Amino acid sequence: MPLQIQKSSWSSTDLEDFRDLVRSFFQKELVPHQERWAKEKQIDREVWTKAGEIGLLAVSIPEEYGGGGGTFAHETVLYEEQARSGDSAWGVSVHNGIVAHYLLNYAAEAKKREWLPKFASGEFVGAVAMTEPGTGSDLQGIKTRVVREGDEYVINGAKTFITNGFHADLVVVAVKTDPDAGAQGISLIAVETTTPGFRRGRVLDKIGLKGQDTAELFFDNVRVPAENLLGEQEGLGFIQLMQQLPQERLLIAITAVAGMEAAIDLTIEYTKDRTAFGRPIFNFQNTKFKLAEAATEAAVARAYLDQCIERHLKGELDVQGAAMAKLWTTERMNKVIDSCLQLFGGYGYMTEYPIARAWADARISRIFGGTSEIMKEIISRTL
Repeated sequence: MPLQIQKSSWSSTDLEDFRDLVRSFFQKELVPHQERWAKEKQIDREVWTKAGEIGLLAVSIPEEYGGGGGTFAHETVLYEEQARSGDSAWGVSVHNGIVAHYLLNYAAEAKKREWLPKFASGEFVGAVAMTEPGTGSDLQGIKTRVVREGDEYVINGAKTFITNGFHADLVVVAVKTDPDAGAQGISLIAVETTTPGFRRGRVLDKIGLKGQDTAELFFDNVRVPAENLLGEQEGLGFIQLMQQLPQERLLIAITAVAGMEAAIDLTIEYTKDRTAFGRPIFNFQNTKFKLAEAATEAAVARAYLDQCIERHLKGELDVQGAAMAKLWTTERMNKVIDSCLQLFGGYGYMTEYPIARAWADARISRIFGGTSEIMKEIISRTL
């Protein structure tokens, strides 16, 4: 019997119908290719256009911009089913939940009407470039520089650890418009990757998320129109990042809880089928107790996550709440998956077993979107 998950309070019949569509897409288009994509360090580009054709892209973007007209609940269903399918290669959460919303909230009206329909169709893949080779969580320390020259901005710098970096057609780049103004000197500029001077570096070799095209990006005198600036004026980038980070961290929490639940299901099935000393592994007290602990961790995490999703749907989720959600769920996921892997014995260390891949994929969750230590710092400021 799989883990019993109580229906979320924010769910509905329409959302469950959407879930069926999403689950079918993952099983048909993504699950069969995980091993190949891990070797190639990227998914097939056509996955994006296939997803666009059936309405899985820009699902929470208004219909007037070509989106699905849904809510964050639709995004939640998409990311839950991705985690439960075992796919960690498709960077759809960055495209849908992060980049598309930077454009929706801050781009000039003409640019929204130009770019967002392409995001919805899969013609454009989105990426966001904040992290630099010498700058991690300290966004005020970024070195990528932009200078205004007439009706253009000229960008120079480098970014690293960029999800969707190889396939991206449009990148939202955090830059310094005023190097002496601290946080007030940061701006966000959208760059189309066909622009001269833009180039991609290597696709990075990671411990987990093997099929995800995480890449280095370089900007050498890249000239973009001044209207590519996000926001009405320069210097708003740090505020914009802070406004959007709660949703980004909630996205991570969603995949953490769904990933935790999926790992427990895998382990229940394995321990009931696998025998040792003449009986199923599940029948040993240690196994039952470990799984009871894991199920409790998942249930508690799910309860707080659902509360945060409800708050976000009402526009009430604050920075502290999102930080708590990310901190708790990612730390719990890593603990639970490690405990589950132990019950697989030596097979848990073999990469052909989904639990091994889940264990490796989970580790980054305590780092990206702000490390666990940064989450604690954010939370402590409100105490």
